[in-house]
Amino acid sequence: MDSDDLGLFGPGSVTWKVHAEPILIVAGLRSLYLQALHPRAMAGVAQNSNYRTDAWGRLVRTATYVATTVYGTTAEAEEAGRRLRRLHARLRATDPATGEQFRIDDPDLLRWVHVAEVESFLDTARRAGLPLTPAEVDGYYTEQRRAAALVGLDPADVPGTAAEVADYYRAVQPELRMTREAAETALFLTAPPLPWNLSLPVRLGVTLGPPRWAYFGIAGTALALLPAWARRLYGGLGLPTTALSADLTVRGLRLALAALPQRWLEGPLQQAAMERAARVTGAPPAS
Repeated sequence: MDSDDLGLFGPGSVTWKVHAEPILIVAGLRSLYLQALHPRAMAGVAQNSNYRTDAWGRLVRTATYVATTVYGTTAEAEEAGRRLRRLHARLRATDPATGEQFRIDDPDLLRWVHVAEVESFLDTARRAGLPLTPAEVDGYYTEQRRAAALVGLDPADVPGTAAEVADYYRAVQPELRMTREAAETALFLTAPPLPWNLSLPVRLGVTLGPPRWAYFGIAGTALALLPAWARRLYGGLGLPTTALSADLTVRGLRLALAALPQRWLEGPLQQAAMERAARVTGAPPAS
């Protein structure tokens, strides 16, 4: 029964522990900055996406997909994966350097997007202060092979431990570089149009400033959280002090978010998953 189905992961998983962290909103942005450094991945997005005209709609759809794979029932997660695979199967793009046409669902591209995403989630949560043992770190990567399978990857070909992720990054770095499309995307991610309800003009014709400056702070933190080699590709310095500043900032953000009522931070899919888990385990839902 779906009412008793705890999905791909469940309450005892490292995935639920990591994704319960509201600070992952910063991780999602870090992932996009990182993904943009792969020329073919960036070309695929630029040539097939309306992210510039519907940035927040695309963000919501991506967040909903991730939440469905993490907190949805098994049937919901598998159906989300089928829809995504059907979409990717129809899409093609042209390599800006060679002129070669390639498929969006090329396994190398899917693997890059997957690793950049899950490593961003895990690294950001840990640096924000979430305590995880080395075994839990490896457990998260192993669990996330189930999410990789949803997009069409062979789980055996996806890094499943921290050491394998580090090896993968070393192997893929020669393919990464700052392209014009990457630079334009990074600029757009840093200063996107705000949702209409956050940028309406107020009295005296002054636009609301705090949301814009708050977003700049989040974007700057996401960039600073990138691995040193990725920051260097963006033209920054891979200094330890940059990483330390990012760590302090993201820890402060996590503490600030922890002070908010939990109901403000949990989406409907997460709430539904908690209720199903409570019914199955007999424990009261988290408050």
